[in-house]
Amino acid sequence: MRRTHAPVLFLILIALGAAAVLWWSRPPVPAPEPERLTVAETLGGEALEGYARAVELRIFRFPADHGPHPDFRTEWWYFTGNLHDEDGRHFGYQLTFFRVALSPEMPERTSVWASRQVFMAHFALTDTAGERFHHFERFSRAALGLAGAETTPFRVWLEDWSADSEPGEGFPWRLQARENGVEIDLHLESAKPVVLQGEAGLSRKSDEIGNASYYYSMTRLPTHGTVRVGEGEFVVTGDSWLDREWSTSALGEGDVGWDWFSLQLSDRREVMFYRIRRETGEASPWSAGTLVAPDGSARTLGVDEVRIEELDRWTSPRSGVVYPARWRLSIPVEEIDLLIDPRLADQELDTTVRYWEGAVRAQGISRGEPVTGLGYVELTGYSEGKF
Repeated sequence: MRRTHAPVLFLILIALGAAAVLWWSRPPVPAPEPERLTVAETLGGEALEGYARAVELRIFRFPADHGPHPDFRTEWWYFTGNLHDEDGRHFGYQLTFFRVALSPEMPERTSVWASRQVFMAHFALTDTAGERFHHFERFSRAALGLAGAETTPFRVWLEDWSADSEPGEGFPWRLQARENGVEIDLHLESAKPVVLQGEAGLSRKSDEIGNASYYYSMTRLPTHGTVRVGEGEFVVTGDSWLDREWSTSALGEGDVGWDWFSLQLSDRREVMFYRIRRETGEASPWSAGTLVAPDGSARTLGVDEVRIEELDRWTSPRSGVVYPARWRLSIPVEEIDLLIDPRLADQELDTTVRYWEGAVRAQGISRGEPVTGLGYVELTGYSEGKF
């Protein structure tokens, strides 16, 4: 629910100690180790004067809306995907860019280092055959070309991690990231139209006015390129998924996190569902999702239409956090019944916001026929011990 999913997911009012460094107009100095942030703290529904709010329906325009929306406090570009080489070796990847405004207006500074925007990015690779999960985090201010987002042509970047259109405003897009011997260089096409989540793109997260986001997805992006892990280089193909959200506040009082599922099924349907978790462990009535048909048409899924049963749990050996680890997801009215398994148990991102996000596979029944699927699951809020 970038996510609210994930958006991953995530947000990042990036350690306040680091924010002071990013705010003042002076050359950069090493930032202190940031304190952990919780999803509830970061996405709470407190009023924030001066920022735009997601309150009313709007008209989405593309490719313009692929670009930034700086009047809102937070937004993200959330790419995930499942890839394989010609021998069937599987990789999952996540590349996410988060923009956070530190102030509704530009500070009165003359330095070239001055900025009111800060960016964070997460890059992760699941190497299933190698049984390794690699993940990395970066921060930078939006100054001197270090990080930023642009509309024409589309581009979002943090240093040499980037997503951009090539060569013009439309597809294909190119994703690039490298860190510590792990690298992706991927080209994405578009196989289905944009899906507007919620009510025509207005995704309400609680009954409090303004606790909402503008939210759209691209649920089937054919992908090819290369993955490098250490000395190995792999030519890969597969499918990616893009989630885009921007908002100023999202979670309501009593919400602690969410479980977000995105699945690309072999019958060419896609399922997205986010279950917002309350302090009681119950699902918020504002939990919701979408089912996308093979022709790209979509319908909203309400909280009463989707059943999610946790079948197993996994305890992180680093953090001690206990996460759900296997699920049964069913949508009876659509004759979908799936078992969902992580490709690796350990896909926890030990970052400023600690969360689990990883590649999964699914198998089950769709309309009476066997079906398989690949996707991603994101789990937030569990590091606070909340269900």
